Parts: sequence; structure tokens; C-alpha cells
Amino acid sequence: MCSFNSVALPDCLALASAEDLTIGTIDNIQKLHVQTVPLNEWPRRLAHDPTSHTLAVCTVKYSMDAAAASDATSSVDEMEVSFVRLVDDQSFDTLFSYRLDPFESACSIVHLTFDGHPYYVVGTAYVHEEENEPHQGRILVLSVVQAKLVLVAEKEVKGAVYCLNAFQGKLLAGINSKTTLFKWSDNAEDADKELVAECGHHGHTLVLYMESRGDFIAIGDLMKSISLLQYKALDGSLEEVAKDLNSNWMAAVDILDDDHFIGSETDFNLFCVERQSGATTDEERSRLDCVSEYHVGEFVNRFRHGSLVMQEQGQATTRTPLLFGTVSGMIGCILPLDNAQYGFLRRVESALNQVIKGVGGLLHKEWRMYESKRTVNEARGFVDGDLIEGFLDLTKPHQQKAVDLLNVDGAMDGRPPVTVDELTSIVEALAQRH
Repeated sequence: MCSFNSVALPDCLALASAEDLTIGTIDNIQKLHVQTVPLNEWPRRLAHDPTSHTLAVCTVKYSMDAAAASDATSSVDEMEVSFVRLVDDQSFDTLFSYRLDPFESACSIVHLTFDGHPYYVVGTAYVHEEENEPHQGRILVLSVVQAKLVLVAEKEVKGAVYCLNAFQGKLLAGINSKTTLFKWSDNAEDADKELVAECGHHGHTLVLYMESRGDFIAIGDLMKSISLLQYKALDGSLEEVAKDLNSNWMAAVDILDDDHFIGSETDFNLFCVERQSGATTDEERSRLDCVSEYHVGEFVNRFRHGSLVMQEQGQATTRTPLLFGTVSGMIGCILPLDNAQYGFLRRVESALNQVIKGVGGLLHKEWRMYESKRTVNEARGFVDGDLIEGFLDLTKPHQQKAVDLLNVDGAMDGRPPVTVDELTSIVEALAQRH
């Protein structure tokens, strides 16, 4: 083995065996280093401040009730204590701990700037056993001063602050069934800053998830799927402009572009809805139509735009990949495809389904079907990247068989045939994008 560098094949390795000479590169994904930081507590939410080089982590710690523990005749109960931990983003050392009130739990956190100054904003709820839903919570505005968290302002609200979002220099908050927009304002009495409610929107069951793009806000409701709100700056109002008429118990939501929105739900599925912005009738424009469905088999609880690999020079950056995380610790990546790429990869997927057999005879088509308690639909609008990249692990004869099946399928549509080397290059290029 030795290094190999040329104009056509830069920064490569050459490996020689008794039968083969292989020239290749190390996948970017193999360059990742994973470091585990023990917190000894349950982390629930986190945010990053690049200015102070810190992370704010909302954690829950369970401790014994001291009063009950001192009484030998009573049972010992666990007390839930919530903190906002300030952590150095390089060493991951805990710099400061901000303790919340008794029975108060952190539900959301976001990093944003008000008037050019960075803050961490934490949304909380007071949880009492006798209440079905929290009726009281707070929004805390915290500033990092000399490696400490300092409370700058707080706002008491009537409910749990399930989600927060930085929005045009203001703060969006999902409080129980209401979406509220707060602005950062001077307090005329004592010249302190405070959060002032500017406008809001009712009509949800519970506003659990929220993402924004421009003037538009995508809402993930507890059971009413995805709805789209628009902020009218001139009127100072939030209006619902479109919604998905299906019922989905949401687990996460994000915005792909101006007209496409992705969501995950509690039956381990992904789905994408499309806004008919060019429709001619108000009824069509007010509807979000489902255009893609896919079964992941994992509970996806977070979407984030970004990538695990470095962006290559000259690579298109019009649409960034979308990362997602699951409760089991899996990280997945969704790559945007144009119509030609999607059509070709669906043919590759179909060919590989005839070559790669599922464990225990499980059919890939059945596994990826969108299945909920109400309906079962075939997967559409998504291509299984794990199956596509499985082509690289096949033996040469099996790769040739897959290519032969692909070419037979393509011949029916008048498409030119591909070779094993060409398909290998396509799949490798796809794998290097995440």
C-alpha cells in the first residue's frame, strides 16, 4: 500500500494484492470522529452559540426526596430537577449550571440575537400530576457573561412552551394550542428589556414543532399533521394559508423549499406535502397535498439542514442535504434529487431488489410501505439510499446481474445502457454526498 496522487486521481491510496490493484480514496464519512461526553443526566434539548463558543444543554436529574428519605415509615420518591447547563463547545466541560424552579421542566431552547446581542432562550412548563396539560410556563432569556448564564428577562405564559424559533429578529413560541410571536422591547418603567406579545394564531391541538423560512412558518401539530402560517408584517398578524387535511401524529417537521414540507410521525414514517401555490382556486391553494411517503422504521424526532461531510469545491449548493436524528441514536441523511436522478435511481432500486434478498425473506417493497393505524400505501417520492449503496458490496457477478436487469428495464424506455463501472461511479458519487 502506498499513496497515489495524479491530476486525474488526486489524494488517493494504491493497494496491491495477489490478484488486484485498487486505487481509491477514504470516504469522508470514515473521517468522522465520534466523542461521547458523559453528562450523568438526561439531556433533553440543546443549542449552540458560536459567539461565546458554548452549548446550552437542558438536562433532567433525578434525586431522592430528602424529606421522604429521612422518614423511615414513608416510601422514597424521586424528584425531577431540571437545569440549563452551559458547556464549552471544545472541551465539553460544564462551565455553569442554571437551576430551574421546582416542578419546572425545560421543553425547548433556541439561540438567537436581539438588537445584535446573542441570547439563549429557554421555554419551560410547570408539571403537576393533577394537570392533564401544563397550564403555566415561562420563557427565559439568558445571556452568557464571563462563562455564566445570567437571566436577562422572563415571561410567564399560560401553558407549556413546547417549541421556540428565531424569526426575523423576533421570537416564535408554540404555547399549548397557540402560536405566539414575541418582540424584544424596552420596558418604559425601568428601562429593562422584555418580551412583548405582538400577535398569535389559535386553531391547533398542541403546537409541538415549528420551523420558519422567510415569512412562512411550518407547524407540526400533535395530531393535525402540518399547517402553514404566514406572517403579515403590515397587519402584524399570523394567518393560516394552507394545511394538510390528513391526520398525522407528528414527531418532527421541517421546510425543504418554498412549496415542500417534510414531516415524521409516530408510526415511524416520513412524508412530504406540497403547497399548490400556483393553483387557480383558493381551495386548492389552502391545501397541502401529500406527494411522498416512506417507512423508516425509526422514530425520527429532529430534522436539521446540513451535512456530515465537507462541501466539495464546485459542488452545487442550491439545496443542502437534510439530516435527521432518531430516538435510537441513528443519524440519517436525505439528499435532494432532480426528476432524472430520481427516475434512474428508482430503476436501480428495482433491479437491486431482484438481486439483494432481505433477511428472513423480508421483501424490501413491503418494509418501506407507508403504514399507519389508518392506511397502508406504497412508498413513493423516496429512494432507499442504503439499498442503492448496497450495490458496492456485491460481488462482480451480482453487480453484473443488477446492471443487466437495469438495462433491460431501461431499454423499454429507450434509455442507453450502462456498465458496471459507470453504475459504480454513480453510486460512489452519491455516497460521497453524505
